Amino acid sequence: MPEIKFYKHEPIPLEMHKVKIVQQLKLLPVDERLKKMKEAGFNTFQLHNGDIFMDMLTDSGVNAMSDEMLAGMMKPDDAYAGSETFYRMRDKLEEIFGIKYFLPAHQGRACENILASFYVKPDNCVIMNYHFTTAKAHITRLGGRVEELVKEEGLISKSNLPFKGDIDLDAVKACIEKETPENVPFIRIEAGTNLIGGQPISYANMKAVTELAKSYGIPTVLDASLLQDNLYFIKMREEGMKDKSIREITRMIADLYDIIYFSGRKFGFARGGGILVREESLYHAMEDLIPMFEGFLTYGGMSVREMEALTVGFDESMEMDVISQGPQFIDYCVRKLDEYGVPVITPGGGLGAHLDAMQFVSHIPQDQYPAGALVCALYICGGIRGMERGTLSEERNADGSERFASMELVRMALPRRVFTLSQTEYVIDRVKWLYDHRELVGGLRFVHEPKTLRFFTGILEATSDWPEKLAAAYKADFGEDQ
Repeated sequence: MPEIKFYKHEPIPLEMHKVKIVQQLKLLPVDERLKKMKEAGFNTFQLHNGDIFMDMLTDSGVNAMSDEMLAGMMKPDDAYAGSETFYRMRDKLEEIFGIKYFLPAHQGRACENILASFYVKPDNCVIMNYHFTTAKAHITRLGGRVEELVKEEGLISKSNLPFKGDIDLDAVKACIEKETPENVPFIRIEAGTNLIGGQPISYANMKAVTELAKSYGIPTVLDASLLQDNLYFIKMREEGMKDKSIREITRMIADLYDIIYFSGRKFGFARGGGILVREESLYHAMEDLIPMFEGFLTYGGMSVREMEALTVGFDESMEMDVISQGPQFIDYCVRKLDEYGVPVITPGGGLGAHLDAMQFVSHIPQDQYPAGALVCALYICGGIRGMERGTLSEERNADGSERFASMELVRMALPRRVFTLSQTEYVIDRVKWLYDHRELVGGLRFVHEPKTLRFFTGILEATSDWPEKLAAAYKADFGEDQ
């Protein structure tokens, strides 16, 4: 996105697209929102989308498609085996990443299942810069362990560090020496780090860790689901990268890794996923897992219509005018909230703006899920659905005790090309009001707690009547119908 100068207006992000199709939204009255939150068991995943004004839960599968993507969906080859749609998708990925072998899957977590099933044995240790919920769950269900070795400064809420997703190279080396290379099936790098605010990792750091892994004979895996945001930050923030094109940076990154996987719900802007494998022998060793878990090798559980859309979306993900809009809207939101004194992760990363619940509602203990409570309060006070990314998203230790998260975040995702700047201003306004009334927010406790990925389907309740008090304060300021 070019930097457009204004004559009279303050500088603001300017969308490089126009809107042709719209979806009507509705804002329920505050009392109705309070009722819906209770019915959802204080879990934003359980809310009905029709009851939500702004859905900022995730960017996964909810990004706006372009006219070219929609046009592409009209020409799929709907064959069970040998679909020409698949070959178009495969060839486009090879063009972009320079990797020949492609295993299709229905989304990113399916890729994680394939990789974990192939590589992970009991007591194996998988090294990461930071985990993602499903990536970790697939490893631990097979008896493996995860070591998160992001640099310590990556977990500092407020800073100006450009690449807070960088991995600690000394810690990686020490971990490999302790575990022995034979017990580390692969090193997984996430670009960028979803659970610590969508923070990017630098190309230099990726190059260094992959070279280190290679010296020990350990395979390297890139989770490229949020790659387009990370590409933007590398071009804008990393020394020596400003003159390189997005395609050039993408190929430089791809050349570092043995395996790349992605969720097309994020990278490519449609629903699907896949694994890119550099070595033919490894491809053949893994290929039987696709028909077993996903579908035949030329569709992998994906709709051919979505595959055609993804093929166009991959090309669009290589365009600076396309991938810059998300990070620039996020940066605008983060800077405005920071100016208001709201605790927010800085600098702005990819995916969305992230509130620091540990500081926002510092009076709520971690065992009462401060980020979970804050995300519920956000819906009550604005009809805005965010996502908890903290202790609620962790799984308990083997002895039943809580595993407290390193950070307690509320993610307010900004799906690509979906929201306007005025809607973003509304979010900023309601978050500021909530921060000024933060003492009204209380904790949560479980009523129904699933053993695995509890944040998806768990049912909770408030520890007091704080939701009613919060709604009453909101009505006093805004009236009953907002």
